[in-house]
Amino acid sequence: MSILLTEKTRIVVQGITGSEGSFHTKQMLEYNTRVVAGVTPGKGGQIFENKVPVYNTVAEAVKNEGANASLIFVPPAFAADAIMEAADAGVELVVCITEGIPALDMVVVYDYLCKSKTRLVGPNCPGVISPGIGKMGIMPAFIHMPGSVGVISRSGTLTYEAVGQLTRRKIGQSTCIGIGGDPVIGTRFIDALQLFNEDDKTDAVVMIGEIGGTAEEEAAAWIKNHFKKPVVSFIAGQTAPPGRRMGHAGAIISGGQGTAAEKMKALEAAGIHVCKSPAEIGEITAQVLQ
Repeated sequence: MSILLTEKTRIVVQGITGSEGSFHTKQMLEYNTRVVAGVTPGKGGQIFENKVPVYNTVAEAVKNEGANASLIFVPPAFAADAIMEAADAGVELVVCITEGIPALDMVVVYDYLCKSKTRLVGPNCPGVISPGIGKMGIMPAFIHMPGSVGVISRSGTLTYEAVGQLTRRKIGQSTCIGIGGDPVIGTRFIDALQLFNEDDKTDAVVMIGEIGGTAEEEAAAWIKNHFKKPVVSFIAGQTAPPGRRMGHAGAIISGGQGTAAEKMKALEAAGIHVCKSPAEIGEITAQVLQ
């Protein structure tokens, strides 16, 4: 079974006529993803790829096509407004691929969404894929296979590495979620873990974190007290020097907090299977599932 992206998900792509939106929407359609509409202000009335109607607003896409999820490929300066527009239209799930959104903009968005029923994944993330059902994002679909292992990751590249290892071992995935590496994001590790915990078709979870912040430590505490399934984890940035940002805006160690060693210690104390190297993810997951 999948979470977030299911057979009932009807997707509108905001920014569908831009270069990124156009390219990845075509990939989604080739994967038989249910893309029912696109939105580009001023270009309403067009038909994308002879099958997807384009509207000027998300509200029109919801009203005319029954869209209940939005994928955002809008430039950073306008992405925050795009997220809030989707929420105003009643969209249940928003996945924002856009990177470079100012943190202050996302603080406003986060507060805005707290007063709505909309769930945000991202920004600055690869998106969500439920293998065999569809994908909302930029991940290579061909490396995935349907199965019972959930994947949650702050790193897009390491998501692909983990999934590739699982698939080579014939270990399928229920849903893979890239939560993004920015300081202010929507869906956190704990939020995704709660969904996987309630999914009776997910047997285990792979959780990929990185240095910076305390999200992994918080997830470890929640897993210890609430999560009923085995978890395999890897923390990126084990050799990162203190005070230097590594890759993502949120991946910075400051004040002695957020180190890989601290995170790995907290995860191990919670009974989580911690990989010392990303090359071990597939092997350790296979052992856990035996």
